[in-house]
Formats: sequence, structure tokens, C-alpha cells
Amino acid sequence: MTAYEAEVENSKYKLLGFDNSKGLAVIMIIATGKVIRIKLSEVLNSEIIDNLNKSEIKNIYKKLYSQGATTTAYELNDRHEKSWMVYTCLSLLLLTFYIFTSIAATKPIYLESLGIIVTPGTFLYSLTFLIVDLLNENFGLRLARRAIFFAFASTAIIIILLYGSTFLPGLPGWKLDTPYNQVIINVSSVLVASSVSFLVSENINSYLLCKIKELTNSRYLFLRIFLSTFFAVIIDSFVFCYIAFYGLMLNSEILSMIYVQIAIKVFLALFNILPAYGARSLFKKYITA
Repeated sequence: MTAYEAEVENSKYKLLGFDNSKGLAVIMIIATGKVIRIKLSEVLNSEIIDNLNKSEIKNIYKKLYSQGATTTAYELNDRHEKSWMVYTCLSLLLLTFYIFTSIAATKPIYLESLGIIVTPGTFLYSLTFLIVDLLNENFGLRLARRAIFFAFASTAIIIILLYGSTFLPGLPGWKLDTPYNQVIINVSSVLVASSVSFLVSENINSYLLCKIKELTNSRYLFLRIFLSTFFAVIIDSFVFCYIAFYGLMLNSEILSMIYVQIAIKVFLALFNILPAYGARSLFKKYITA
């Protein structure tokens, strides 16, 4: 029985796609993860063909005898693999920064030298706006909103799981049982506040970015990056601080925290402009080229 007739599992090699411009098959060595490019005719005369499944072998023959003109399920150009990898990485970065800033927000810190109260996430939260701006610029409003809702849904699951863990019986005599429950309940309440503010502010940021882009005919990237972030930061700070700390802090302290957060986030938003230009240039050069 030949390799084509048998249902072969990918034990050594896996077909990733084709490089049409050079007539090459893109193969991954499963044991090491190394990716190699090899001529189609050489694939058929090597041991690689014996370790591919039926679908992969069929597409190699199809691509070979059509001289590269036939589109297959393994077409790298059609899949835009680099582009989707960038989208995945940006979405994961958005989720990472969002969860960190949300959890870190449970500990307000007092900077005595400046006489201000802030949360640790204040200094990193502006990066979430930068990531959403990059998603909007390179993938459009619809996919940017999907990334936002993905981060929101993931956080909602985390909230439910963490809060549910507080109802589980602790180890008798374990001193951290009560402190753990107190911290998780506090974290869960802050995550709820953060989730609401995140969902509202990021969607407003996305909408304003696209609207300003439309009004300016895709010019003045710096203007839409700053303005969309500016308004989103104001809304985010008010919504988050009041939901998270209302009743726990004096109203004057909450307002003071809000003003400080807005000032810091808007200041940091200015530094988002340069990375936005750099990312757009790199995307055009290496992804859409």
C-alpha cells in the first residue's frame, strides 16, 4: 500500500503551504518545528512524501501539475498567514495588558512626592488604546471590535472562575484561605468595573478613530490617534473609578484619582503616536507587500 492510499498521520513532516513565486513547498519538521522550503519535484522524490497525509499529497500533485496556477487549501498567499499572525499577537497583547491593569487596579498607590493616588495599571493602560488603534488601522473596525469583545469575554470567564473558587472548601489550618477569598472578591469587583469601562471606552476609541479617519480622508494619523484616545481616556477613567471605588473612598479622593489618571493617560497617549507610525510602516513593508 502506498503512502497516498494509506491514511498517514503527520509523524515527521507537515505541509504548511506553497511559495508560488519560487515554486516551493513550505514544510515543517514536526520534531524541531523548523520550517524548510523545497521544490515540489524534490518533495515527491524524498521521504517527506511518505509522511504526509492524503490531503497534503493530493495538493502537492495538484500544485505541481498545474505549474502553480491552481489554488489549494494550503495556499499561503490566500491565507495571509503573516497578517493573521500579527492580528493574533496584537489581540493577545491587548488581553495581557488589559488583565494586568485590571488586577493591578485593586491596589491604589500613593505617590507621596507628588501627593497623588493612582493605580499601577494607569501607566500601562494607554498601551491598550495603542493596540486597538493598530488593529483599527490595519484590520478595520469590525476585527478590532472582535478583539475587544474577545478580551472582554476572556476576562468575564476569569471573573466567574476566580469568584467561584472562593466557595470551595479551603485546606484546614491554611492561613491564606481567608486573605485569598478577600483578595479575590476585591479583584472580581474591580474586574467588573474594569470590564465595563474597557468595553465602553475601547469601542468609543475604535469608532472615533474610524470616523476621524473617514473625515480626514485617511490623513493625519497623529490627529486621530490622539483625539480618539483622549476622549476614550476620559470616559474610561470616570466609569472605572466610580464603579470600582464608590463607597470605598471619599468622592473627593475618587475625583482626584480620575483627574490624575486622565492627565497621565493623555500624556502617555502622546507617546503612542510614534509607535503607531512605525507599526504602520512595518505592516505595509513586511505584511501587505
